[in-house]
Amino acid sequence: MLSINPNDIPVGKLHSYLLGAIAPRPIAFASTIDEEGRPNLSPFSFFNVFGANPPIMIFSPARSVRANTTKHTLDNAEATKEVVINVVNYDIVQQMSLSSTMYPKGTNEFEKAGLTMLASEKVAPFRVAESPVQFECIVKEVIHTGTEGGAGNLIVCEVVKMHINEEVLAADGSIDQHKIDLVARAGGSYYTRAKDGFFEIPKPIATLGIGVDQIPEPIRFSKVLTGNNLGMLGNVEQLPSEVAVDNFKQEHPEFVGLTEEKKHTFAQEYLENNDVESAWKVLLIK
Repeated sequence: MLSINPNDIPVGKLHSYLLGAIAPRPIAFASTIDEEGRPNLSPFSFFNVFGANPPIMIFSPARSVRANTTKHTLDNAEATKEVVINVVNYDIVQQMSLSSTMYPKGTNEFEKAGLTMLASEKVAPFRVAESPVQFECIVKEVIHTGTEGGAGNLIVCEVVKMHINEEVLAADGSIDQHKIDLVARAGGSYYTRAKDGFFEIPKPIATLGIGVDQIPEPIRFSKVLTGNNLGMLGNVEQLPSEVAVDNFKQEHPEFVGLTEEKKHTFAQEYLENNDVESAWKVLLIK
């Protein structure tokens, strides 16, 4: 394993490792205005949501690694204490990328990227009309983590109004992750289209899983089952009853008399189809 002391490598190299490993990252498409009222628009992938009561988001326009300059977004946010965070979906990913060009101060990136300025209701910066969800925010605090190139500047924002395009809502009123079609940032020039890689995992908070430590040792130390497989097996609240296993055995006589390795292989196939109960029944057949 490659072990690195951050102080022993150039900042640019460290920056590359960080962005390649901490990915994918959501994108804050941040709209601000300067003290003269001129709009600015730029994307940042050092971003996430950090609370719901109050609703807090933080993004970081880091200092330039090469030139040690600050972003116009940071200057504007500190001066006006307002920002709009627009989410980025696949429909506007190329325009978002174009807006990240280092245009001179005062340039309207909405116009450069061909995006529509939409008036906000509680703050002065404009929203991106094409964005499926827009958050009007006030800046609560700016935390400067350093003064050298690559240092972060954490802009702590409180959402005071949000706008959701109804076309991305599911029937129950929640945001449909396939309809919203978000994109995220990775290392280098890479992005990912979120809906292409969605999979579901039942939240352990909804159940009290038995845990991997309670899985019988012949299964826990299987040469076939992976850590992910064991995680799924350990997330059940209880094992199938002997009656349920016996009934399953009667329905599937092909699983009787198999070696442990074969049973584990068949169980793995059930797990790959998210059928944890059947996987356990295969494993418990005697």
